[in-house]
Amino acid sequence: MTETVWHPFGASVQFLTRFPLPAAIPFTPPVLTRSLVFFPAAGALIGALLAGCAYLFDLALPALPAAALLLAVWVCASGGLHLDGLMDTADGVLSGRSRERMLEIMKDSRVGAMGVLAAILVLLLKFSLLCSLLQSADWGTCLPLLFAVPVWSRWWMSLAIVRWPYAGGENGLGSYFRGANMGRIWGSLLVGVALTAAGARIGAFSPVETIMLCALALLLCLAAGTVSAQWISRRLGGLTGDTYGALNELLEAALLLAAVAAIAG
Repeated sequence: MTETVWHPFGASVQFLTRFPLPAAIPFTPPVLTRSLVFFPAAGALIGALLAGCAYLFDLALPALPAAALLLAVWVCASGGLHLDGLMDTADGVLSGRSRERMLEIMKDSRVGAMGVLAAILVLLLKFSLLCSLLQSADWGTCLPLLFAVPVWSRWWMSLAIVRWPYAGGENGLGSYFRGANMGRIWGSLLVGVALTAAGARIGAFSPVETIMLCALALLLCLAAGTVSAQWISRRLGGLTGDTYGALNELLEAALLLAAVAAIAG
């Protein structure tokens, strides 16, 4: 199959979401490394879905059931892939075993107690934050913030893939990204900023507020993401496909928490 400019974008969508595409995408190392630039775009598809559903659910339902349905849409948009990575990562890195044994635990398809607890706590936090967000009457602020959360969490995932060594072995899907460099990440950052700015301008954000939104999202990703990734990497000797998903889930929760705190303030 001849590679086209659409293959990297399609690969990012197929890799990170469950949105159907009309054509097959070759999952080759060159295509996957180029797809890092479009990770925020895949997040934007999820963000747009969430913003639209949030508005519609809030028209017909109270905040609690609307938040529950919105959370279900969020999980289904990625097929639970990142949530599965969070559970596997929690089972491994919180087991207190050796590095080799942690990696073996993470490859086990069964879910342990730590994985279940991690998933419950993160989902509970997201549910409560979505409920708070839906109770806000300022849709011009809430919807752009909700849209931006998956954009920036997936930008961070692209950075984590390049910044930390891969510890998942030679056959893991994450090993296909080994040829990626920081040039891809700068491109991914530009895509994330452009998409966030577009979403903010549709809402009630001024140009100055849009710049502040992008800067704060970037700083939060760098701060919270670096601490999380470094902590995991010290235990595993690097990151794996599961840990990329775990980092995404944790950053989504952190970004959503910051959004709710900003609105409350």
